[in-house]
Amino acid sequence: MKRTAPVTVTVLLLATVACSAPAPEPDPRSATPSSSAPVAPSPSAPASESAPASEPAEAERLLQEHGVAAAHPAAVDAGVQMLNAGGNAADAAVATAFAVAVVEPFASGMGGGGSAVLAQAGHEPVTYDYREVVNEAGEVPESGTGIPGFVDGMATLHAEHGELEWSEVLQPAIDVAREGFAVTPFLAHRIESDAGPAAVAGLEQFESGFGRVGEGDQLVQEELARFMEVLAAEGADAFYTGSLADQLAAVEGIDRASLAAYETEKLEPVRGEFGEYELVSMAPALPGAAVIQMLQIGEAAGAADHAPGSADYIDTLSAGWTVAEDNVATRFGDQRFVDVSTDAMTDAARNAQLAESVVEPAAAPRGGSAANEPAEIVAGNTTHLSVVDSDGFTISMTNTITNFWGGGTTESVGGFFLNNQLSRFTSDPSAANRPSPGRKSVSWAAPTMVLDGEGRPVLALGSPGGHQIPNILTSVLVPWALQDAPLQEAIDAPRHHLQDGTLALESPASADVAALIQRRGWDSRVTGRLDAVFGSVQALEIDYASGSVTGANDSRREAAHTVDAP
Repeated sequence: MKRTAPVTVTVLLLATVACSAPAPEPDPRSATPSSSAPVAPSPSAPASESAPASEPAEAERLLQEHGVAAAHPAAVDAGVQMLNAGGNAADAAVATAFAVAVVEPFASGMGGGGSAVLAQAGHEPVTYDYREVVNEAGEVPESGTGIPGFVDGMATLHAEHGELEWSEVLQPAIDVAREGFAVTPFLAHRIESDAGPAAVAGLEQFESGFGRVGEGDQLVQEELARFMEVLAAEGADAFYTGSLADQLAAVEGIDRASLAAYETEKLEPVRGEFGEYELVSMAPALPGAAVIQMLQIGEAAGAADHAPGSADYIDTLSAGWTVAEDNVATRFGDQRFVDVSTDAMTDAARNAQLAESVVEPAAAPRGGSAANEPAEIVAGNTTHLSVVDSDGFTISMTNTITNFWGGGTTESVGGFFLNNQLSRFTSDPSAANRPSPGRKSVSWAAPTMVLDGEGRPVLALGSPGGHQIPNILTSVLVPWALQDAPLQEAIDAPRHHLQDGTLALESPASADVAALIQRRGWDSRVTGRLDAVFGSVQALEIDYASGSVTGANDSRREAAHTVDAP
C-alpha cells in the first residue's frame, strides 16, 4: 500500500479441549491517525461489483449463522467477538490472525506474511498477497529473512473491507498476550522439537522455574502485548515507517527503505471448474493453479470412483500431482518479474485430455524413482483460518513465518519471530524463482474457496503443510465435492503425498498400496501425528437454503471452530 508517513468445538491434537458497533476509526495504515478520520471506503463497494463487501447493516441477513475456524479456541474467540460486536468477516479475520499469532508463535505473526481469498455472493472474488519480499538491495541474508508483509496485509484488508475500529480488532490478541494462556500439547512439542530450543533460548517468556515452559504452563508475552499496543494506537505505519521500524531495521536483511516500500498486492484469483463447483485460489508464485490442475486431472481420471486411501485413488491423484508439481517447480515465480500463464493449467477440457496420457496402469515410475535414501518430507509450518459472516462475506487466509519458528535462525523482535521465507529461493530453485529487489519466492500456501453455480462461496478451506498443501487440500476436496462426503468425513479422510519417489502415508500401507509402491518403484514413509506432515485443515461450509454454517476440526493438529447466530 502507498503510505502517508455459542457452540464451540475444539480439538487439541487427538483430544477434545475445550451491543453496538463503535464509531469509525482512522485508517489503520496511518502512523499518525486523526481521531476524526473515517475508515477508508472499500474500492469494491457493492455498486462496483469488483470484490466482496458486506451488505449494509439494515439489510436482511443472508445467513442465520456466522462462523470462525482457526488453530486455537482463543483465536476463534477473537474473531467471534468481532462478529458479535457488529463487525464483518474482515474484522473477524484480522482479529483471528493476530490472536493466532499469539497462541501459535512458531507458525505466523508480525514477522511473516500470508495470503487471503475473499468472496461474497454478488461480487467477484479477490485475493490479497502480503507475503515477504527481498529487500531493496536485492540481498538474501543467511537467515532467509524477508521484509515482513503481515501487518501491511492486515491493515490493507481492514481498511478496504473492515467496519470496526482498528484498535478494537487488535485488542483480543493484546489481551491474550498479556493475560497468557495454557501451553497446548502441540506448542509444547514445537518448543522442544527441531528449531524450537534454539528459537526460544534466552527468551524470558518461554522460561519457567524448571527450564522451558511446557504443556499446561501459562505463557505470558508482555513484550508482544506492548508492541501490538503501539500498532493498535498508531496504525500499521508505525511498523513500516514509524516508531517500531527501528527495531526491525536492526535485523540483518531488513532496512528502513525496504520497510517503507512494502505494499500488499491485490490480485485476480486463479479459477477453474471442479465437479459442480468453481475453485478460486491464489495466483503464482503461489500454487492455486496447481491445486486446480491436479483436481481436474483426478476428476477426469475417475478419482471419485475409488475409496480415499486406496491404491487406485492414490495412483490417480498422484498422476495429476506430478504434472502440477512440475509446473510449479519449473515455471512459477513472482508474476511482477516473470510471465506465468495459468490458463492452460486451469482448463478442465485440456486437463481431461491430459489425464488420458498421464493416468495409466503401467509400472513406469511416477514422481521420480526411489533414491538410495528416501526423500526428506518435512513438517510443514504455517497456519490457516476461515471466516464467514451472516452476510455471506467469506475469507480463507493462510499466514506463515515459513519454517517452524522461522527456522530457528531468525531473530525475535518485539516478542515475535521473523520469517525465513527467502530460503524458498534456494529450496525451490528455477530460472523463474530467483531473488531480486522486492521479489516474492515460490511457496506452497493455497487458501482456497469453492463457489456454487451462482458464484456464491460454499466452502472456505486451507491448511498448513508446506510442500504437502496441494495434496492436503485435494484429500478433502475430492470426497467433499465428488463423493458427497460430509465436511468432517472429508477432513478425516486419509492423506498421502508423493515427493521425489517417496510416498508419505498416515498409516502403514495396505496390501494394494504396498503393491502400488512396488510397481511404481517408490519408497514409502509412515508419518506420525506429531510429525505435522499432513497439516490441519480449517474449513467452513455454507448452506444458503437453510442459512447455516458448518465447521469441522482436523485432529492432526490443534483446531477449533465456532458457529453461532448473529
